[in-house]
Amino acid sequence: MRLKYKVIVLAVLPLIAAVAAIAIMVAVQARDLERQQEVVLNEAMMAAKRAELQHYVQLAQTSIDHLYSSGRDDEATKNEAKRILSEMNYGDDGYFFAYEISGLNIVHPRQSELVGRNLWEKQDSEGLPVIQRLIAVATSGDGFLPYKWNKPSTGKETAKLGYVVKLDRWGWVLGTGIYLDDVETIRSKLRDQMASRIAATVLGFTVVGIVAALIVFAGGMALNISEHQLADRRLKGLAQRIVTSHEEERTRVARDLHDGLSQLLVSVKYHLELAKERALAGRDDVAEHIGKGLDGLGVAIGEIRSISHNLRPSLLDNLGLPAALQQLLDEFRVRTGIVVDADIARVDLSADVAGATTLYRIAQEALTNIERHADAHHVRLTLASGRGTVHLVIADDGRGFDTARIDYPRSGGIGLRNMRERIEHHGGQLAVNSMPGHTALRAVLPCPNAKKGSLS
Repeated sequence: MRLKYKVIVLAVLPLIAAVAAIAIMVAVQARDLERQQEVVLNEAMMAAKRAELQHYVQLAQTSIDHLYSSGRDDEATKNEAKRILSEMNYGDDGYFFAYEISGLNIVHPRQSELVGRNLWEKQDSEGLPVIQRLIAVATSGDGFLPYKWNKPSTGKETAKLGYVVKLDRWGWVLGTGIYLDDVETIRSKLRDQMASRIAATVLGFTVVGIVAALIVFAGGMALNISEHQLADRRLKGLAQRIVTSHEEERTRVARDLHDGLSQLLVSVKYHLELAKERALAGRDDVAEHIGKGLDGLGVAIGEIRSISHNLRPSLLDNLGLPAALQQLLDEFRVRTGIVVDADIARVDLSADVAGATTLYRIAQEALTNIERHADAHHVRLTLASGRGTVHLVIADDGRGFDTARIDYPRSGGIGLRNMRERIEHHGGQLAVNSMPGHTALRAVLPCPNAKKGSLS
């Protein structure tokens, strides 16, 4: 998967999911809060309505108390009480009503057509007997009853809260009611406000999520571009180092051919031509020049073998990595005079020729670096295998160097950076520790099929 898609999957999508989850949680919590506020508000408003109704009924009782407390039960006294109650109104739809225990309406100023009618069986739109329930709550002493009744100002049935009291001596039920459509209006406004706030909150979270996702995406794209540019620079640098390495190798081979082999062959040709001329002239020193020519051919053959060995040692293919490393160390000891200790286990890498070549080239380059730069007196090489890996360790007692050169080499050749790239290409690791007096290079190559040797 490409990096930018990884950024989307691993960063943008979880961020969006998290913001969406938070928004949903906030919306759910806000809905719960809305319901709780609605319940609290409804209870508060209903409590205020109940207190208001009790106040109104007390006012009505006070207005006829002089008649009721007089102890008179004649019709004239009752008619006077009815008149007083009929003239008491409040607001647009506020009035008082009175019923006899039998359900006969005796006071109803806003619906005078009901006066004198027995409404015991009257039901609301839900099929509930209104008057029977009013008389029942008045008799029980509770007094409060929610029910539905036609609102005088609109003529439509509307929810209403009534409060009634019983005048025992006269057998009346006196009460009033407050229509609750204004309560529903307030509750509807509250729901609309809360819905608007929830929508604004969710929208805010959505905007934040989109902005955050865009920021992460932009950062990911910038990182992607930066990584591509860095990878391109590294690839170009590696390609340049490979080209330089190849050119240097070609130059070395060409120099060896021209300065060594070519001159030897010219010398052989000269001795053979001289032997031919003297043979034709009947001279007796022909064998001497032929011998010199043969000696030159022998040296030329040795030069060819040396050049071939430098390009790829035959021992690596024929006898394996341990023999090739031993020969490399012997040549290094003879060439430099540096004391060399070797602990080379019999590691069979015939199943991984590329891995064996990588380890050989790392050892070859490490010894070359020691010869050129370390000013060392002692070198130790260890080759061992175990637990499915092969370990190559090369240590010296030279002057040491800055290990940052692994990433920023100052010279050509495959270099320490290319050593690491070679071993990492095969899934291995390269570690270099260096200080004045001790430098150790450790290469670890996974080779499950290698025969095990001792780890030093």
